[in-house]
Amino acid sequence: MAVLEVKNISIEFGGLKAVSNFNLKLESGELVGLIGPNGAGKTTIFNMLTGVYKPTTGDIFLSNRENLTKRVNGFKPYQITQNGAARTFQNIRLFKDLSVLDNVLISLNFNVKYNSLQAILRTTAFYKEEEKLVEKAMAILKIFNIDTKANELAKNLPYGEQRKLEIARALATGPNLLLLDEPAAGMNPQETEDLMKLIRFIRDEFKLTILLIEHDMKLVMGICERIIVLDYGQMIAEGPPEEISKNPKVIKVYLGEEVEFDA
Repeated sequence: MAVLEVKNISIEFGGLKAVSNFNLKLESGELVGLIGPNGAGKTTIFNMLTGVYKPTTGDIFLSNRENLTKRVNGFKPYQITQNGAARTFQNIRLFKDLSVLDNVLISLNFNVKYNSLQAILRTTAFYKEEEKLVEKAMAILKIFNIDTKANELAKNLPYGEQRKLEIARALATGPNLLLLDEPAAGMNPQETEDLMKLIRFIRDEFKLTILLIEHDMKLVMGICERIIVLDYGQMIAEGPPEEISKNPKVIKVYLGEEVEFDA
């Protein structure tokens, strides 16, 4: 079943077409990479998929965990999240003056089972639900090995752990589709290696479909089952890592040299 289907989306800014007739279909459980040179339109596509931008033309269809498919053109970012898609950002966007735990609880709170009156009156139902949310948040933090820092301010985490916290916060929304925008940016080789294993794990454990943007070609070639290549807002290649690493057009416009695939 297609979790995401994108049909001929384009977007213009002041007469300049940033993305042109882009098509994409993601099946359930896929792990797909979106690559290309700086300015190729990768983050612009993410912004259209998550409601930050509205496509000038074309359609976006998103399916949630209940297999309900909606055309989400014009949806606000929070509505996209409610319909099963969550994302991280190229530049980390945590609530830095809140605790690590509170960052995750915020993502869980949009789906609470108590009402406003119960929250105001601090009823038994409110406290029981809050306890469940804290347990769930701590379980998510444990997956990322940052549960012991739950009470620290997010801004005091090392950079690599801030990256993990942002993914954890996205995961807490219970997505069907997870979009990762340069998750390895700023990480050292060991952190990147650990991240590769983590991305595979959360895809399998939470039965997610994942689309990621990344410049670290070792990560892309090492974990993605399919890779889409953009240049000047247009798709120029699509296929498994072995094909992409040897595609002459990709080598010329982006990679600069042939990339060896690590099986």
